[in-house]
Amino acid sequence: MLAFIGRRLLSSAIVLLGATFIVYMLLAYSLDPLEELYASSAPNRDQLIQQRIDLLNLDTPAPVRYLSWLGGAAGCLVGQCDLGSSWVTNQPVVTMLSSAIPQTVTLIGMSVVVALALGVTVGIASALRQYTGFDYGVTFMSFVLYSLPSFWVAVLLKLWGAIGFNDFLADPRISPPVIAGISLLGGLVWQAIVGGNARRRATTFVIAGAATAAMLTFITTTGWLLDPSLGPVVIGILGAAIAFGVTAIAAGLRNRKALYSALTAVGLGLALYYPLQFAFVNASALMIVGFGLLTVLSGVVIGWLFGGPDRGQSMRAAAITAVFVAILIFVDRLMGVWEVYSNSSRIAGRPIATIGSQTPGLTGDFWVETLDTYTHLILPTIALILISFASYTRYSRASLLEVMNQDYIRTARAKGLSERVVTVRHAFRNALIPLATIVPLDIANLFGGAIITERIFGWTGMGTLFIQGMNRHDVDPVMGYFIVVGTLLVLANIVVDFVYAALDPRIRVNA
Repeated sequence: MLAFIGRRLLSSAIVLLGATFIVYMLLAYSLDPLEELYASSAPNRDQLIQQRIDLLNLDTPAPVRYLSWLGGAAGCLVGQCDLGSSWVTNQPVVTMLSSAIPQTVTLIGMSVVVALALGVTVGIASALRQYTGFDYGVTFMSFVLYSLPSFWVAVLLKLWGAIGFNDFLADPRISPPVIAGISLLGGLVWQAIVGGNARRRATTFVIAGAATAAMLTFITTTGWLLDPSLGPVVIGILGAAIAFGVTAIAAGLRNRKALYSALTAVGLGLALYYPLQFAFVNASALMIVGFGLLTVLSGVVIGWLFGGPDRGQSMRAAAITAVFVAILIFVDRLMGVWEVYSNSSRIAGRPIATIGSQTPGLTGDFWVETLDTYTHLILPTIALILISFASYTRYSRASLLEVMNQDYIRTARAKGLSERVVTVRHAFRNALIPLATIVPLDIANLFGGAIITERIFGWTGMGTLFIQGMNRHDVDPVMGYFIVVGTLLVLANIVVDFVYAALDPRIRVNA
């Protein structure tokens, strides 16, 4: 194992070294920091040119300048990182990266998690329902979303998702024809998802359409969008549904111990709902992280206490359910400050932001600041999700279809195993192997490649750092951008090997 890691790190370092040299040479010969001075009509133009040459050491050959830059970059290995400075702003590149990286991590973190979860779930459901209307619909939507230009999607989201929705919030009433249309569409979608014979489809269509109509009517008559909340009743209903769903997938509903563990986790969350409201008054990010860890631990303990034929299944079901219930409680608490946030002088009734990562001059407690961050994240996150979701859906569908035709799947069915066990225990794990290749690389690419999204939504992340460096003919910030993205890419390739080994026992990384 250690020999493998050493070989991979050495080969990755050589690749990264060669890549940085090539990129530095390209930047040195393509970016001309003297361009604006050559066109200047200042009487001391020659002196200004010479000053800049001396400042940037341009009279030294580019390979020698690269070695100087590499010496500073090598200091990162011993904690003395020196990636140069921007000659335009005189700001160290390390400082610029320290402010840009958190912005990009915040932007892509949620989008990657949501896109992966939705893409894998929908892709697997589509594969299990092959050649049905649902499968054809998912395939069509995946190709459409994958083909959409990111800048076009971002502009439409700003137009309809922010400007249009903020205008709608001034009078959030949905007309009866719109309610009828949305209910009809909801019924059609759900009957396609549930499937079955004609009677089952008709029943699903009626129930889903009626539920959608009732929900939209409630939202319209109560003005729920102006002061939203979930409350313990809704959290309890959603939590119970989540408990049944998680148990059905993780253990099967016949495993009553796992089901009781998940439902107990829901009950514990409801019991702590009101006490948590007092604890949330002085909330902080550290406190929320601590509560999250306690949530997972409590779910594991509940599952362990219930035990059952497979104690691990009970622990997983309870822990996953507890996390979802905790998320619902957290969202409910955020909704509690929506009215205060929306009516503040800085927001002025237009809460969905179109630019930036925070509202300038906004003051408030932890919940107001968190809600402000999320309202700024909504549109760029959706823009990144749509494209990644389409890709993950197609990969997971194709991979599962290939796995389901393997001989060991037929053998598992011949032994009498249930379809849930065949899919979850045998097929799903192997179907994740292709995704293990693209997901780490996608994360690294998104880390440095969300340039268009950052540009349109005004986020000052890694993409903005790269664009500004290129526009200003500033080599050091661009190299700082490249060294971060390049390092992530080579590390992602190493991570892929270990994920392979975790998913497929036949693969070994210690050869």
